[in-house]
Amino acid sequence: QWVYNILEKKAEADRIVHENPDPCDGFVLVPDFKWNQNQLDDLYLIALVHRREVKSLRDLTAEHLPLLRNILQEGKEAVAKRFGVPGSQLRIYLHYQPSYYHLHVHFTALGYDAPGSSVERAHLLADVIDNLAMDSMYYQKRALTFALRADELLLKKFQEAGRA
Repeated sequence: QWVYNILEKKAEADRIVHENPDPCDGFVLVPDFKWNQNQLDDLYLIALVHRREVKSLRDLTAEHLPLLRNILQEGKEAVAKRFGVPGSQLRIYLHYQPSYYHLHVHFTALGYDAPGSSVERAHLLADVIDNLAMDSMYYQKRALTFALRADELLLKKFQEAGRA
């Protein structure tokens, strides 16, 4: 619900760094709660898409390329303008599995070892765009490896099914 509150400007409207209001290809860029905004070493922002039916990386097809390209380009421009950090100094990625199922993209300082920015969980947005440009159904077909914590319910489900 907190995602929808941000998108509907019921909460945190004053924290919005950038918004593209297009209902199909737009998004809102806000600082992540993990970042206190006092220094740039651990810069951390989240782009939340306006489209509610797109839940995760698995839902993406070539149809979403305009949205993803907007996030990449406009997000980098907004961070450079507001915080003076060029796009070359950002890590821009999606999680799989995500912590919540509403498509969102992470923007972190390149030197910041953010939780979940490791290779087993993070998929660089530029790579996602390239993969979808090559094959519209890439993320419906591809096996995706991901790490799970020992206490996660999903791990228990895999164990019960004999798949972990």
